[in-house]
Order: sequence, then C-alpha cells, then structure tokens
Amino acid sequence: MEALGWVATRAQLDARWPRRWIRRAVADGVLVRVARGRYAHGRLNQHRQVAAAHGGVVSHTSAALRWGLAVKAEPITPWITVARTYRLRRRPDEQLRASYRSLRPDEIDRQTASTTVLRTVLDCARDLPFDEALCIADSALREGLLESRDLRSAAATLQGKGAARARRVARLASGLSANPMESVLRAIAIELGLALTPQLQVCEDGLFARVDLGDETLRLAVEAEGFAWHGERRQLERDARRYDLLVVFGWTVLRFSWEQIMHHPELVRWCLQHWRGVHRGLVPPSPPRLAG
Repeated sequence: MEALGWVATRAQLDARWPRRWIRRAVADGVLVRVARGRYAHGRLNQHRQVAAAHGGVVSHTSAALRWGLAVKAEPITPWITVARTYRLRRRPDEQLRASYRSLRPDEIDRQTASTTVLRTVLDCARDLPFDEALCIADSALREGLLESRDLRSAAATLQGKGAARARRVARLASGLSANPMESVLRAIAIELGLALTPQLQVCEDGLFARVDLGDETLRLAVEAEGFAWHGERRQLERDARRYDLLVVFGWTVLRFSWEQIMHHPELVRWCLQHWRGVHRGLVPPSPPRLAG
C-alpha cells in the first residue's frame, strides 16, 4: 500500500493478494472502501472519529485518503479543519493536526464530513511541502475527480498564507503522472529547474518509446523504477530493450528506485545536478553519503 500511495484499486489489490485476504482486511478495518473499486488505508476511520469528536471535518491528507487520492507519506496523524473560533481541547495522549479556517457549505461533503476534492487539493497545496502537494494534485487529475482548468481557476482566487504555493501546484499538476513515485520525482526535477514532461512519447526514425519523465531538447529520460510496476520478467525485458535503444539513439537515461525517490531525494538531486553540470562543463560536488 505504501508504494501505491496508501490507496489502491481493486485490480491492484487482486494482483497482489488473495481475495479472501482482501475481504478480511475490509472486515477488520485494515482497508476502507472509499468508492466503487477503490480502497484506502484503514486509518481513515480513525480520522473520521477524531473530526467528529471535535466538531470539525476531515481535511488535508486525511481527506485525500477519503477521496482515494494517492499521498506520498502515510498520514498517521489525523488532520482536521475546525472553525476559526473553535477552542480545541485534546486529550494529553491525542495526536492530531488542526487547521482553523472558515469553510463555505459547498466546500464540505456532508455525507462524509470531509472537505470536497477541490478544497482538499487546495488545502494540501497551501500547507504541504511541494512534492507532497503535487502528488495529491496529480492524483486528483489522474483519477478524473478534478479538471486542470478548474483547479487553476480556484487557486487563482486564493488569498493569504500559502496562496502562491497553491497556485504553483495548480499550474504544474498533471494527470499524466502515473503514480506517486513519478509525481515526487517530477517535483524534485522541477525544484532543480528541469521541466520534464510526464509520460513523454519519443518518436524518432527507428525509435518509439514512452518514458516516465523526459525532455526532448535535452534528450534526457528519467525513470521511476518501482517493483510494484516492474516486478515481472516480461516487463523487465521490455524495459531493458527500451533503455538500450534510447541510449543508442543518444539519450541519457537516469533510473531511480522507489527507495531513492521517497527516502533519499538528496541522491536524486545530486544525480540530476551532476548530469546538468557535466553538460555545462561544470565540476559537480561529491555524491552524498547515504546510510546503509
């Protein structure tokens, strides 16, 4: 579930676990059915209970789970939004994150007591680090729960703290990113000034390939390699052939694992900076030392 962004379709679950395990996980609350054929991490029920106890609504990453949106990190701590005038009283052992904002009626889904998809994405874009926010915004567009123009239009009306961050996320979000890993990798590249196109199709005489992220002008292909998506022998053979052809045709192919992207972004940044520095005739710094 972590590699899938803590949400999964029924097809993704069926490909990994026996159906009797999935039924038991739903019955035990380990998985929560959030929509037809879509499941989220079981912590969602806990987040709903916390919101109800404080008279608030589920918001931010907690609401992202409710809508089946992929998130970068497991939302262990419930995140709720309460009225600006509300005085939060929590138990000494209670862990939660609370935002104090006035929500319009059309920004709340009354059936589930959570912020709407649009409000959820905007709140995350305001308050989360860029890579986490982009991951959620990409997921909303990918699942067809939002249109890009609607997201940009809503972000343009925001004011106050975090409004500029939200507009940036809305401008750069893309439903073409296939999964959370690609979204986070693209966010790292963007921070370094590399505008890589997700799911770029390379069409040249004798070469046709699709790469996770790429730039035709720079002839750079950046791949997000996760076992959840590349665990079969046939897929491995096809990818090896694709990478070889790209290199033969003069492309640089950089491949990063899920662990590197999610847990060691400093290595990813160094590799991209190193590659760009070599092309500019610059001497790159020494690579970072990673634990283990």
